[in-house]
Amino acid sequence: MTITTNPLHGVELANEGVHYGIYDHGAHIWAWQPEGTAPVLWMSEQSMFEDGQPIRGGVPVCFPWFGGGPEGKLQPGHGFARLHAWKLIDATETDGTLVVEYHLDDTITGEQPRWPHKYAARLKATFGSQFEVALTVTNTDDVPFAYEEAVHTYLNVGDVRHVRVTGLAGAKYLDKVAGGWATQVGDVEITAETDRVYLSTDDVLVYDPTHGRKLVIGKTGSTNTVVWNPWVAKSAAMPDFGDDEWPGMLCIEAANALEDAVTLQPGESHTMTQHISLL
Repeated sequence: MTITTNPLHGVELANEGVHYGIYDHGAHIWAWQPEGTAPVLWMSEQSMFEDGQPIRGGVPVCFPWFGGGPEGKLQPGHGFARLHAWKLIDATETDGTLVVEYHLDDTITGEQPRWPHKYAARLKATFGSQFEVALTVTNTDDVPFAYEEAVHTYLNVGDVRHVRVTGLAGAKYLDKVAGGWATQVGDVEITAETDRVYLSTDDVLVYDPTHGRKLVIGKTGSTNTVVWNPWVAKSAAMPDFGDDEWPGMLCIEAANALEDAVTLQPGESHTMTQHISLL
């Protein structure tokens, strides 16, 4: 385990066949590659690594709103947590498993007029043969507040056009591309721009025949599963996303968003986790 500064400060573990990494900036996980497989997380070669800018790829933390918020009008997109350096609390390595914990609160992020609350957030990332990220939010204010959240996980896939996602059949979803609600029939296959917020608490299985692997993605404390791929036109319009990179990624996100935002009373906490394993 080392403290890395390339290109940002964080914690990294790189042994033969194993690579784990997380940056202070946004408590942003950027590498999970267990032994014997290709990197599981995708990172854009065009990503910006600059103060005040989001990182494209890995596992961004969306908080305290998702996208533009419940009404779609809030900026910056996906909240302010991913734009600030979190405080490194602890990093330990035991028998090849790396556990890293970060902290963020209102004294670090400063006054936020669009979400003027006192809070504490803790992110715990566990890297090993399996991967888990846990986001805990505590209301340290004297009034209740509501928030949206997501761990916006970018998966590295061989070719998204050949990937199948099982476990969402029968789930209702908001189709943010076509507009309106629909019900999933059968497996999810990516054949065009896809941006869906599913009402589901179930595990999903991602079949990636190009990489010859299956990923099991589970979660707790999350009501929504988000599936996203920008496809051709949208990826070309994003400066931090290569025009030809879209076939190599698929986002499967654990979230609490829209009508499923979390409400905390003073002193209450909520933990959302996402965990990934390979079959």
